[in-house]
Amino acid sequence: MSRSLYRTERFYMLWSRFTAVLLLGLVSVASLEAAELPDFVSLVERNGPAIVNISTVQSVSGRSGRNSDLEELLRQLSPEDRSQLNIEEAPQRQRGGVGSGFIISEDGYIITNHHVVFNADTITVTLNDRREFIAEVIGTDELSDMALLKIDAVALPKVEFGDSELLKVGEWVLAIGSPFGLEFSAAAGIVSAKGRTVPGNATNYVAFIQTDVAINQGNSGGPLFNLDGKVIGINSQILSSTGGSNGISFAIPSNVALNVIEQLRESGSVSRGLLGVVIKDVNHALAEAFRLPKPIGAFVDEVQAGSAAEQAGVRNNDIIVEFNGREIETSAQLPYYVGQIRPGERTSLGIIRDGRALELEVVVGSLPGTDLAASGAAVRPPRDNSVGVVVSELAQSDVAALSITGVLVEQVRQGPARRAGLIAGDIIIMLDRQPVSNVEQFNDIVNGLPEKAYVPIRIMRQDGAGQMRGTTLVLELK
Repeated sequence: MSRSLYRTERFYMLWSRFTAVLLLGLVSVASLEAAELPDFVSLVERNGPAIVNISTVQSVSGRSGRNSDLEELLRQLSPEDRSQLNIEEAPQRQRGGVGSGFIISEDGYIITNHHVVFNADTITVTLNDRREFIAEVIGTDELSDMALLKIDAVALPKVEFGDSELLKVGEWVLAIGSPFGLEFSAAAGIVSAKGRTVPGNATNYVAFIQTDVAINQGNSGGPLFNLDGKVIGINSQILSSTGGSNGISFAIPSNVALNVIEQLRESGSVSRGLLGVVIKDVNHALAEAFRLPKPIGAFVDEVQAGSAAEQAGVRNNDIIVEFNGREIETSAQLPYYVGQIRPGERTSLGIIRDGRALELEVVVGSLPGTDLAASGAAVRPPRDNSVGVVVSELAQSDVAALSITGVLVEQVRQGPARRAGLIAGDIIIMLDRQPVSNVEQFNDIVNGLPEKAYVPIRIMRQDGAGQMRGTTLVLELK
């Protein structure tokens, strides 16, 4: 054999060995990467049966395109004036909606979002096995966007809850729901941030979990699972310029949801704590001025008179750095943590004052207008009720704090009350020019109303500044 031929064969032999080793290495790396990927298949198979599709039907005015200012003007006109305008009443039409939810108990309790079922006349729940049930609303809470439903069924599959406080940014999560009505669809992603407040929200009593999971219309109310197959969030909102998924979605932490659901199940309403302080973030300049090592906490701009904070000894210019054993990094965290404490509970408050750390004891107050706790379950008016509201007694603490008597509006159904503009959380203090002090008296007045008439109703409602204001609306009975 010539030397050149020997070299050629030797080269091909070495190249073949190198290629084989390289391929084996690539296969090993691929196998290792595959082994590290989460097993979404078993997670979906295990939890899929507990996910439900929710469809709603709502009656809306056929005049929905009319200007809202014109609608308000028409409501204030007398029947004679309205007849002179020769305005024909457009018939009502049906509007449908879709959402998601999940079963939390074998006897048919279901969680979804408040905005999924708000003002719905009929709520239909479709299970994974295609059975359909008409759901009853046990209670809803607008501030947390949570709703608790109940269907008449037994031996149902249910989910397990995880601890959302233990969730880490970068963890894999999985959502199951009905985007655009496509039932029982799964989508995966990671946690991209925690403790978020959503731009445009009027309140920040929920520190949302932010994810990059593809959440779209119809996913609302569905669960967000961790890799252990436990619910650590309830999908609620997206941030989008188009209405579709832009890779930024927000979920209600499971710990918040459990607190709200427990209260809804007990009484149908939710009570939240209130400190009574106006706060803002601590920036670099404030940290320097008040001798903090770094910007941290919630700066107290104003302590409201008579509030729980004032009674605890909080002063203007204090910096709240801890509440109920939890560190306050930013001002947005404080309302979230305070809102998890029920009114009347005693807890600790850590502050920085003039560069010194102090610990105060505070008895948490009550958030007006949203947590007016009923003394018992909601009392439903008689079936022939001509107003269309479900009311309950005011708690004695709220009667004392607000110096008023009346009944709390728990639900507003289809009818005169909804057309007049009443909403859940209003306090009815007069009906047909007669004072209202309790549910029994309210029902007596309602039962004495004529079949057709314009009846004034006086209510108290919280305004944008958090103050309770009185206003008179007119019920059109027909």
